[in-house]
Amino acid sequence: MHVKKYLVKCLHRLQKGPGYTYKELLVWYCDNTNTHGPKRIICEGPKKKAMWFLITLLFAALVCWQWGIFINTYLSWEVSVSLSVGFKAMDFPAVTICNASPFKYSKVKHLLKDLDELMEAVLERILAPESGHANATRALNFTIWNYTPLFLIDERNPHDPVVLDLFADNHNDSAIVCNDPGCKMAMRLCRLNGTECTFQNFTSATQAVTEWYVLQATNIFAQVPSQELVQMGYPAEQVILSCLFGAEPCNYRNFTSIFYPPYGNCYIFNWGMTEKALPSANPGTEFGLKLILDIGQEDYVPFLASTAGVRLLLHEQRSYPFIREEGIYAMSATETSIGVLVDKLQRKGEPYSPCTMNGSDVPIQNFYSNYNTTYSIQACLHSCFQDHMIRNCSCGHYLYPLPPGEKYCNNWDFPDWARCYSALQTSLAQRETCIGLCKESCNDTQYKMTISMADWPSEASEDWIFHVLSQERDQSTNITLSKKGIVKLNIYFQEFNYRTIEESAANNVVWLLSNLGGQFGFWMGGSVLCLIEFAEIIIDFVWITIIKLVGFAKSSRQRPASARYAGPPPTVAELVEAHTNFGFQPDTASPGPGAGAEAYPDEQALPIPGTPPPNYDSLRLQPLDVIESDSEGDTI
Repeated sequence: MHVKKYLVKCLHRLQKGPGYTYKELLVWYCDNTNTHGPKRIICEGPKKKAMWFLITLLFAALVCWQWGIFINTYLSWEVSVSLSVGFKAMDFPAVTICNASPFKYSKVKHLLKDLDELMEAVLERILAPESGHANATRALNFTIWNYTPLFLIDERNPHDPVVLDLFADNHNDSAIVCNDPGCKMAMRLCRLNGTECTFQNFTSATQAVTEWYVLQATNIFAQVPSQELVQMGYPAEQVILSCLFGAEPCNYRNFTSIFYPPYGNCYIFNWGMTEKALPSANPGTEFGLKLILDIGQEDYVPFLASTAGVRLLLHEQRSYPFIREEGIYAMSATETSIGVLVDKLQRKGEPYSPCTMNGSDVPIQNFYSNYNTTYSIQACLHSCFQDHMIRNCSCGHYLYPLPPGEKYCNNWDFPDWARCYSALQTSLAQRETCIGLCKESCNDTQYKMTISMADWPSEASEDWIFHVLSQERDQSTNITLSKKGIVKLNIYFQEFNYRTIEESAANNVVWLLSNLGGQFGFWMGGSVLCLIEFAEIIIDFVWITIIKLVGFAKSSRQRPASARYAGPPPTVAELVEAHTNFGFQPDTASPGPGAGAEAYPDEQALPIPGTPPPNYDSLRLQPLDVIESDSEGDTI
């Protein structure tokens, strides 16, 4: 019962409203607020009132302007970067090593036979050899050549350039000679059965033939099963001759093998996939990783691997090594020492930095997820490019993993793939799309390297070192190794100091509130309580407006009801007489001023009363107003 009484009182209070007019409410606020300016508006004379009104309005505008600047700065989500230095024992990084040549030439020679013969013929045409050589006839397989041939473009006359096929249309051996700088080489890329072609120009013949050979080799290797490709590469027991980590010996069995298409078989030390990461006991060369490697340079693919050495990369455990993009070379016949410093990056994350913790919020399918590795932006960019390849070219590129159900590009199944791949590779829109979709990792570790090199082995020690290494690997008393194929690596921590680069919010909520309050207090002498007062008067203004609108709506509905009769409303007696005496007719026959047929229209249905009231001519129908008591303490 008490709850009902309380609710009814609240309803009366809501219907009544604050009890002020707009003017009274505004005067009350100016007289009682703690903000300094409004008080002077109602207390001073007319001139000072106007002056204080303008000053208050100006400072209120300044406050709003400053607030807008601070709120916009806060919502820009700027970050500040702090650098701290720590000291502790650290896990040794994962080390990935690859041979510069992806395959042993002795094992892939049968696959590249036709391509190599074409390459030799192309070089003969470019070099313009002696006439006897140039006119030598040789049976060449032009099937590969017809898909993407090389051309010489003679631009000595820029208004009429001449396009010269390296091989004439009848594929004879007449050499085409153009040694002028105005001659450039180009590769023709066609689609739609050769009906639409473009030329990819090169400034150097060396660059042109290298890119052409790599493109054709990619087409060949894409059709070979991955298990066979692994067998064609350099095995771990042949590459890794010696291994020592700190004081502990190791061998090729301590490395994890993966097939990385640009470099063939690669080997990862301390990857942390199946075993715990190895810690480094102390900084310095004596506590790092020491390797002696044989790259077997004498068995390099001559036209595919123009660089000799070892490609290596230091990276985090459980991360996929992108050696081509992030790795470095170590020269043969040298001892390369690599001192490592560690930088740990900690990004703030959304909305401050567009980064991701594990890649789950990146709208790109990670094609490297089969390796069970952590997310990286390189994996995202490569997966994005492969996804565009599949959607635009209907096949995937040999260098990147494939999703289930797709095939690698080759000339026989997808004859237009080279043109499609070239257009996609040079597309700025494609790169911007992938960069916009991919995100950096929020937590990342980078290894900064200091590299030094020296000749190894020295002439004085070369003989006995190669004898020992040959005996250990090949059980031979003769030297089976060549100095031009030996690489020695020393990888170690320079010091146990590590740097942490951490992002933090440049403008937090405390900063925002402090600046908002400072501006409000400086320009208007206000505080949080003043804002509450202002909010209160706004609520009262809205409250009064709603009550007035409700009252206006009620009066609008009652106005048509009171206008049902053109003249004065009839008395109750007239209504009763009209209902009970059917002979009674209103006086409509004699029109007169102010009265007539419109007074009582025929189609208007008169209300039917219930119990007839007393026949008082003075009693008339009036709208019943609800009179509400202002006292909330009346008995309910």
